[in-house]
Amino acid sequence: MRNNQSEEDYVERILVLKERKGNVRAVDIAKDMGFSKPSISVAMKKLEEKKYIEIDNFSGYINLTESGMQLAQKIYERHKVLTSLFAKLGVNPEVAEDDACKIEHDLSEETFSKLKELENSIK
Repeated sequence: MRNNQSEEDYVERILVLKERKGNVRAVDIAKDMGFSKPSISVAMKKLEEKKYIEIDNFSGYINLTESGMQLAQKIYERHKVLTSLFAKLGVNPEVAEDDACKIEHDLSEETFSKLKELENSIK
């Protein structure tokens, strides 16, 4: 089953925020992504139904499940490699970041693997 870009963006953002802050709540995601808390709540419910996250009922902390973590790490790796590659090619860092976000979801494994090889060889 193909994940949609929105799901991938959310699990990636949870991973990044968790690395930055330690614990993540819906309000943290809303603030970071510039979305309303109700929109985030709806999205988190869908991610929970798909078993990508677990939400602690007492604290409100959001944790990635094993499958959520795998998806988040895959997307985040793509994001970092593409951003780095574009920057090494001379693309403005902000543009590199934006472009990486746009294409990280749609690349085949084969193409990403080759781009990763290229990025590693440019160092």
